[in-house]
Amino acid sequence: MGMPTPVDLDTLDNGPEPSWEVLDRLLDQADDKALQAYLEELPLGELAFAVSHLKEADQLSMLERLPPDLAAQVLDEVPYIQVTEWLDDLKPQSAAAILEELPSDEQADLIGDLEEKDAEAILDEFEPEQAESLRELVRYDDEEAGGLMITEFLAYPAWYTVQNVVEDLRENAEEYNRYPSQYLFVVDDQRRLSGVMRMRDLLLKPMGARLDSFMQDDPHYVNHHDGMDVLDDFFDRFPLLGVPVLNQQQHLLGIVIRSDFMEAWGEKQDEDYMRSQGVMEEELRSMPLLRRMRGRLPWLTANIFLSIVAASVIAMNQDILAELIALAVFLPIVSGVSGNAGFQAVAVSMRELSLGVVRPEEVGRVVLKEMGLGLANGLILGLVLSGLAWFWQGNLWLGLVVGTAMAVNTMFSAVLGGCMPLMLKKMKLDPAVASGPILTTLTDMAGFFLVLSLAAFLMTRLAS
Repeated sequence: MGMPTPVDLDTLDNGPEPSWEVLDRLLDQADDKALQAYLEELPLGELAFAVSHLKEADQLSMLERLPPDLAAQVLDEVPYIQVTEWLDDLKPQSAAAILEELPSDEQADLIGDLEEKDAEAILDEFEPEQAESLRELVRYDDEEAGGLMITEFLAYPAWYTVQNVVEDLRENAEEYNRYPSQYLFVVDDQRRLSGVMRMRDLLLKPMGARLDSFMQDDPHYVNHHDGMDVLDDFFDRFPLLGVPVLNQQQHLLGIVIRSDFMEAWGEKQDEDYMRSQGVMEEELRSMPLLRRMRGRLPWLTANIFLSIVAASVIAMNQDILAELIALAVFLPIVSGVSGNAGFQAVAVSMRELSLGVVRPEEVGRVVLKEMGLGLANGLILGLVLSGLAWFWQGNLWLGLVVGTAMAVNTMFSAVLGGCMPLMLKKMKLDPAVASGPILTTLTDMAGFFLVLSLAAFLMTRLAS
């Protein structure tokens, strides 16, 4: 085995060699000094990109060599699924040191997604009080206020004076540097929320003034079990940077930061979209082939059988198609366009469910709303397709068949798409995953059936 090629640091930044290949060579050389010098020149985004492109063993080695604060920043730059894989494989001591640099909500999210044995091994490396606090956070659902809150915040007793607070801020400046400091919270002896104030209001008051003499009474808050729909409504109504989280006893537990919520909300929408498209879990192309197959194959396999069910309608009407081949051109148009109307309705219902503005028991109202819109859109689309069929084949009856099928199927698809997420939600099923294949199959079957049944009824007119 030959010696590794020396690395000329003066040529690294501008050379054609990718950064991950440079890191790979530096790791092979075990030259910590050269590695450190290169890392100091590498921007954070490029460093995260380079680490994620190393071989798996080298990724872990690189993370353990980085200072914990820098490693934590790298974790913040890569996809979440890759972070959890790294934490699973890192030594508990190294993983805990990196997690220490993250906010409590991120710590809890990551620990909660690890195997219980691995999570406990990491928690054992924390101080007992902090470990217990994280265990409490992990018990919350990721989409609850308790699961989104951070526990780093500034709260003081109501009897504190401005001078007491200023002295505490100075004594703990290094620790508080990581805390959101726009607001201070005022609590009573039982740690129940009494009021809130802005930092600038505090600094403009006399040093001897008590906090309860100028705090804002009756502050806004959310319950620790409130869902993302409640938080979305709150941040829509109030232009605040964060909201305190209380339990049933009104004890202050933490704060949901607006920016953290918006990030989580966006991730939820992306996740719902991915599931609706048949990607059952978060996927990266750097993952093993078998794992990626497990994420996609179930959806594709199910679609085979659902497509066979829809195609069976055509198989039962082969004679009609053989006599009037032009119908075959319009079958996918009727099913496809009307199916899109159904997916529009699915999207609206999914959005309203996530916002909390519609409930599963409101199926009747949704049906009525979508029936009117579906019928109006269907009539227009049916007239357009009818005119095109008549112009192409010179047969008014053919236009009547495909136009009527389009109008009826569009209304049917819109109604089905609108109410299906609500019904699935009521049955405790995931509407993001199930709505797509069910809607596609039923819309195709209805479209094929309508076209072929109407054609059979008017065959003498169509053939003339």
